[in-house]
Amino acid sequence: MENELVTAMEIGTNAVAHSLSPWELFLQADIIVKAVIILLIVCSFWSWAIIFEKVTRFRRVSRQATAFENDFWSGGSLQQLYDGIENRATHPMSRLFASAMQEWQRFSEGGNQRLDASRLEGLQRRIAHAMDVSLERELDQMQKYLGFLATVGSTAPFVGLFGTVWGIMNSFQSIAASKDTSLAVVAPGIAEALFATALGLVAAIPSVVAYNKLSGDLERYSGRLESFGTEFRSLMSRQLEERVT
Repeated sequence: MENELVTAMEIGTNAVAHSLSPWELFLQADIIVKAVIILLIVCSFWSWAIIFEKVTRFRRVSRQATAFENDFWSGGSLQQLYDGIENRATHPMSRLFASAMQEWQRFSEGGNQRLDASRLEGLQRRIAHAMDVSLERELDQMQKYLGFLATVGSTAPFVGLFGTVWGIMNSFQSIAASKDTSLAVVAPGIAEALFATALGLVAAIPSVVAYNKLSGDLERYSGRLESFGTEFRSLMSRQLEERVT
């Protein structure tokens, strides 16, 4: 008799354990909880794709900026540097440099070899505007999709909580329908509810951590670009002022 009781308990325990696997929880959930689970999984995968792409890109442009700054401050001709990257500006700092040099090229191609004060001021203003536009465009491109990480980080726990509440409601309905409070009746609903909460945290935590890190990296790189732009404008202004008649 005791052996039969132990065997029955083992069978019941195995059945409950099997029904609490993630896949079984998903299959047993109703349409609302399934929608929440699918949404959170998609958000999590998309967040990781963004994180991988941004981390890789930020590291790459940082290395490229270091190499470009070394070439820029090596003492060589700005025109030679521009000729080398004119059609191959592959990172924000080189495109920032190219945007300013393009304004100078347009001016030079117009046959203007000497400058008066009014032309100098107009050219400096156009160069500054071209660099500002280029800087804003590059930063907008680099921060693209960071807002998605912030949104997932702030909303995913609440979406998971909604699935949790809905799953607990289903558990109470099962209890009321069966008038049985045994583990076999209560566990599946509670488990799918907690599963939704766990997925919400799985989606939110990496998104928040990555958003904070990437925002800091972007802010530092933005400052680096702005510093380069300021130094480059100063250097170009000095060279242009030498041409003033």
